[in-house]
Amino acid sequence: MPIRKKLGRIIFSLLALLWLSGCWDQKEVEEQAYVIGIGIDKAEDQENRVKITYLISNPEAGATAQGGGSGEQPREIISFVADEFISSTNLANSVIAKQITYDLLRMIAVSEEFARDEQFIRWIYDATKAMEIKRDIKFLVTKEDTATFFQTNNPILETRPHEYFEKILNTGFNNGTIPKSELNQFFRITEADADLFLGIYSSSEKERRQQSGEDPHQITAGEFQFEGETNTTQFIGSAVFKEGQMIDSLTIEETRLAILLNPTLKPGFFLGTLPDPFDETYRIVIRVENNGPLKVDMKLKSGTPNIDVIVPLTIEVLSNHSMTDYPKDAEKRNKLKKSIQESLTKKIEDLIRKTQEEYKTEPFGWSLIARKKFSTLSEWENFDWMKTYPDMNTNVSVQIKLGKFGRQSDLPRIEEIRD
Repeated sequence: MPIRKKLGRIIFSLLALLWLSGCWDQKEVEEQAYVIGIGIDKAEDQENRVKITYLISNPEAGATAQGGGSGEQPREIISFVADEFISSTNLANSVIAKQITYDLLRMIAVSEEFARDEQFIRWIYDATKAMEIKRDIKFLVTKEDTATFFQTNNPILETRPHEYFEKILNTGFNNGTIPKSELNQFFRITEADADLFLGIYSSSEKERRQQSGEDPHQITAGEFQFEGETNTTQFIGSAVFKEGQMIDSLTIEETRLAILLNPTLKPGFFLGTLPDPFDETYRIVIRVENNGPLKVDMKLKSGTPNIDVIVPLTIEVLSNHSMTDYPKDAEKRNKLKKSIQESLTKKIEDLIRKTQEEYKTEPFGWSLIARKKFSTLSEWENFDWMKTYPDMNTNVSVQIKLGKFGRQSDLPRIEEIRD
């Protein structure tokens, strides 16, 4: 074949490739309605159907390009009854002009009523079928129905809902007030049939009033009492799932301890309070941070299974209302260290006992460590972690290293000030 003819065919092929790689199926941003949150509730008086709520974000609202004067609302919410939430986009498009898409989906929310239903697992697994739904989206449980949750949620400073949810959920995990809850974790833990899954617990409605003298960290979503002009939505604590069904909830403190006891997580630091060992009328504020990796040693094959856990922590004391001279008095520092160690050890032991006696399994990811102790899958299955865990011997050792006593460690004596 002549060189000129070969060259002509090559050029024609290249031009054809350029034509085929065009943007014929591309859709502009303004042509699509981006669902950032899906809510799922039980459909009233309709078996085998669910109520779907879409939280649709307008990415152009408040954008710099719009100059802040477009007048468009930052969100749109629609609720309706459907068979599932995959093809339900077609139903919603009968009233919403823009093409509905899950491309920017950030979370799936379910009402607590539905999450506690044994049939819930059938509907949530629809999320594994749709290509648009990513496995790393957030999974949360609302105390009220999700339609009320989305409609009541009204942040003041973050007008665009996709930014608001991303910020508040990341902040909550970093502070230890909520767990790291993603859809892929839910499916993985449910299918492994060994551990508990912790989902984000949330509410837009205030419930009971906090009792006088009660530890403010012993609350869940809806129980934080506050005043002022701000959003009422709260993300506090964990929704506990066993075999794909919600069975209970954990407080802020229990959630933090569960995070500390999970070797697969790398928490930052969090703040908490404990009784002051030198004056019971006060509480000290502590900054808790890991001082090395969690150590979990298991002996599972001879006699009663045994678990030894070493929790290394660095503690900084950030308040001193009793005005005790810790920096200069080694004896008082030792008493403080012993008091913190005993208090944290008891709290961890109480949580482990709760998981053994009430839940019959744990949310700490310990089964992943236990699996490695068995050479075959059948041997692991015969061990039956959920059946064996409640009777295991668990020993916890909290190793405390005292850090700083705040930016200014020395405080004057109260007698000197008032003399």
